[in-house]
Order: sequence, then structure tokens, then C-alpha cells
Amino acid sequence: MSNPIALPTLLGEYPGTRALRRGEVKSDAIRLDFAEVKSAASAFKRVVRDLEFEVAELAVVTFLLAKAHGKPLVLLPAVVLGRFQHPFLVYNRERGPMKPGDLTGRRVAIRSYSVTTATWVRGILADDWGVDLDRVTWVTFEEPHVAEFHDPANVERAAPGKDLIGMLLAGEVDAAVSGERVQSDPRVVPLIPDPDGAARAWREKHGAIQINHMVTVKESLSKSQPHVVEEVGRLLRESKRAPGPSPAGEPDTTPIGVEANRRNLEVAIDYVYRQRLIPRRFTVDELFDDVTRRL
Repeated sequence: MSNPIALPTLLGEYPGTRALRRGEVKSDAIRLDFAEVKSAASAFKRVVRDLEFEVAELAVVTFLLAKAHGKPLVLLPAVVLGRFQHPFLVYNRERGPMKPGDLTGRRVAIRSYSVTTATWVRGILADDWGVDLDRVTWVTFEEPHVAEFHDPANVERAAPGKDLIGMLLAGEVDAAVSGERVQSDPRVVPLIPDPDGAARAWREKHGAIQINHMVTVKESLSKSQPHVVEEVGRLLRESKRAPGPSPAGEPDTTPIGVEANRRNLEVAIDYVYRQRLIPRRFTVDELFDDVTRRL
């Protein structure tokens, strides 16, 4: 095709998307015009508020909130970022011993209440450590991606100029959900003991991985040009295959396909619903349409 269809696209570079981002996997039918952003997450508001992109990476919790508020987006069954969140809950070990179960009645810093990593961590704290999430004060730094979502009453905004790790080291919060696994300050360490072992136990218990980001398209694109969406799916599959399979014994944290993600999405939906971020439990199938479900 001499004139490929240009699609404004938001997509980060990960092992499974690298070949696509670098033009090693390409199409004669479509051209993905990648937004130049610091990180995909920095543009999620543009996805759900401005509907700026035809194809967009999006955090799974942000997508579920967007769906709950009627945003015209459809999920593709393609995970581009998945990880277990246990190492990202941190505390200052100089303040003395602390267990995750001690956080009831304490203060915990998170980037924003409805971000996906924080939602997974809250679910882990409630289910595995008995933390009463309603009795934790969640200190945030950003507003929700989805403008219609309102933080619960036990959320407070940090003062301007404050930062998450700085507040932790100053003793202004008792723990924090960091976006980085490796911390530059040796005082900041994981609060969950043996976080990698805890992640393996969580996976065995739930039979799932913890999804962070998937891919979405506009409803209008899927309805008007299903062949274009199918081509997007093909490109994602080819790019994922480029680096080779996951190491033996390691879970695939970027699965593609509805059935490959069914259990992962069921657990994500359950965590989000039980934390009252969405008004009802969606079924997995209603996250897709007839086009994306086949991908």
C-alpha cells in the first residue's frame, strides 16, 4: 500500500515492543506515529481526557476507570508491561522494625490514588496482611488520570514541593509505594519481607500475573476500520516474539490473547472493584469488542 494509514500512537519501549518502536517490525498498511514523551505514563491523561491517540498504551486500572465513566476506548488483549508489585512498597529502616500489617492507622505515600501499582499494593496489603485500607491515610502527589474519578475521604494531597521519598526519609509518612525497584538511598528498603518470594506465592495462590499496562484503541477506529486494528494486533504479536521466549521457569509477564489474559484480568477487576474504584465488576469479555476479542 503506497499510502499507509497514519495512527497517532502512545507506546513505550519495552523488550516486547522494542522491535516495533525501532521499526524492525513494520506494516505496509499502517504507520504508527509514536508520541515523543518522557514516559507513556506521563501521557495517560491525554489518552483518557483528550482522546488524543488512536492506539495507546494505558494502565489497566486507568482503563477500567475510563470504561466505568464511558470513555470510548476498547482494550486489546496485549500486555506490554507486567510485574509483581511486592518490592515497590518501601519504608525507612532507620525508623525501626515494621511489618506490612502495621500500616493500619498509618500514612502511606503514593503517586496518585488510582494508579495501577498502588492499587495492586493496596490489594496485597488487604488480602495478605489484613490491613484496613479505609484506616490508612494515603498521601498523593497527582490527581487521577480520569477526571471524573474522585479520591476517597482518607486521601490527602502532599504540600507543593514535597516528594515521595523525601517525605519517607523525613518521617512524614510511614511507608511509600515507589515507582522504582532499586532505591538510591540504602535506608529505603522493601517493607514486604522477601518480596520476590512473596510474589511467587501470590502468583501460585491466584494463578495470575499483575498487569500494569495494556494497549487500547478508540472505539471509532475499531468500528470503522477493523482491518487496521487487526494489523495493530499483528504488529504487537510480531514485536513480542522478537526477543524470544521468557526464560525457563519464569512467567510470561506480557501475554497476548484474551484467554491468556482472562485470569489476569479477572483478578485485576476484582481488586479494583473491592477497592470501590469502579461501581461493578466488569466481565472480561465486555472489555473487548468483536474485533479486539479475536486478536
